[in-house]
Amino acid sequence: MMSNQAEELLHQLKSLSGPFPLWNLEHLPEQPGKLFLEWLRLAIENNVKEPHAMTLSTLDQQGYPDARVLILKNIIEDTFYFASSSNSRKGQQLHHNPKVALTLYWPALGRQIRIRGIAQDEGDEAGASDFRKRKFGARVVAMTERQSQQLVEEDTLNRSIEVQKKRLQEDPDFVASHWRLYAVHAQEVEFWQGDTDRKHIRVQYTWQDEQWHKNRLWP
Repeated sequence: MMSNQAEELLHQLKSLSGPFPLWNLEHLPEQPGKLFLEWLRLAIENNVKEPHAMTLSTLDQQGYPDARVLILKNIIEDTFYFASSSNSRKGQQLHHNPKVALTLYWPALGRQIRIRGIAQDEGDEAGASDFRKRKFGARVVAMTERQSQQLVEEDTLNRSIEVQKKRLQEDPDFVASHWRLYAVHAQEVEFWQGDTDRKHIRVQYTWQDEQWHKNRLWP
């Protein structure tokens, strides 16, 4: 019987090796947004790489899940913000089904945050404001307006980028109308602290009856 090389490789890898920070559950905030900011500050203090990178999960029209990593733009109270082209695959999926999940994982701290909620397009002004804050190169690529479409030749992409560079240089205030800022209004937020012995600590916030409820979950 042939050996499973992939299984052998994966089996050799370490996970949750620690050490991890302690988590005092005695003084949990009443709102998940406050706890999120506490954890985010700790991640930044511990030099976690790109702690604002998160996975956005959506559903397509056939019911298949889709996921990709993007950047958390802001958090206000218990609402989490990200930006995207409305013409992209995720933009179209959000249009048909605004129910989403956000996931952040910081291996160095053994911490994971899972958010489920409803994504809402914040409108033209918010989208334009976010677009103007993007770096020049990021705006140029967004202006090609063909995200997720099939690319046949590299030259086609390069020519399109050069055209948009010139366009933006001539009109620095140009805003791509398809660029949108989305607000995810959290309905459920789970904070997960990994443990080297797998006795993980999990705290779940659930929005019910116009207030947040906290529950400790089994590992």
